[in-house]
Amino acid sequence: MNDSRSRLQFTAAAFLFGTNGLLAAYIPLTGAQTVLLRTVLGSLFLAAAVALTGRFDIAALKRDAVAVTAGGAALGLNWVLLFEAYRQTSVSIATLVYNCGPMLVLALSPVLFGERLTRGRLAALAAVAAGLVCVSGNIDPQGAGASGILTAAGAALFYAAVIVCNKRVTALSGLHCALYELIVSFFVVLAYVLLSGGQIPAPPAASWLPILWLGLVNTGLAYYLYFSSLQKLPGQTASLLCYLDPLTSLVLSAAFLHERLLPVQLLGAALILGGAVLGEVGPPRRMRR
Repeated sequence: MNDSRSRLQFTAAAFLFGTNGLLAAYIPLTGAQTVLLRTVLGSLFLAAAVALTGRFDIAALKRDAVAVTAGGAALGLNWVLLFEAYRQTSVSIATLVYNCGPMLVLALSPVLFGERLTRGRLAALAAVAAGLVCVSGNIDPQGAGASGILTAAGAALFYAAVIVCNKRVTALSGLHCALYELIVSFFVVLAYVLLSGGQIPAPPAASWLPILWLGLVNTGLAYYLYFSSLQKLPGQTASLLCYLDPLTSLVLSAAFLHERLLPVQLLGAALILGGAVLGEVGPPRRMRR
């Protein structure tokens, strides 16, 4: 029963993450301004969740301070670039490029973690690289689409940095780690907005519903569900369910934003997502034998 509940919670979180691009299309703010509001609202939700479940673990935070602070800074910049990429190119293309972040960690794992790259993981990396070529090969290098791909690639780099930093976190619980990282993200994004000449967002009344939904539901609630269930699920189950996020994003951007991928880009999407799943889960047991 607990496993089924955890699976349902994790699935709900992955689905909510996959709707971020759709919500961004209805928020008339810059990527940084959107993320600033998202981190405020998400932090408030998680702070309430931590207050209800117990006190914040200050001693654990001191042990993980460097890793979790760096992770929070990378998280904020990661989101800023991703939400800018949504505006510079299609949500589907930005999502596909962004989700190559974990594969970058996999490629660097021999250097970062001393892990060996198996033939299956090398094949997964090759599939993702080929998928990127397919997805971006029809983009005009002088157009806004190319700029969006580069911005999404920058988001993927910071996504990889978040993964690496969080692998160094050993004492903080998942929920406490998420709250602290969101708070750090807020201050990093606030500094980015002010130093880049931007303004504190004052969104029109009509856009507050998607903003509140993005901050409270897609960030606060989704992170609570994600971290509450992550530690109770087998690693391979969580790895597979994570890819409901980009799949949801692709389906919703096609259904509601009328985005269409060319056949070669659909092939690229299949290569990226298939390679990413293979890289996370590995080859079937029979192949490993």
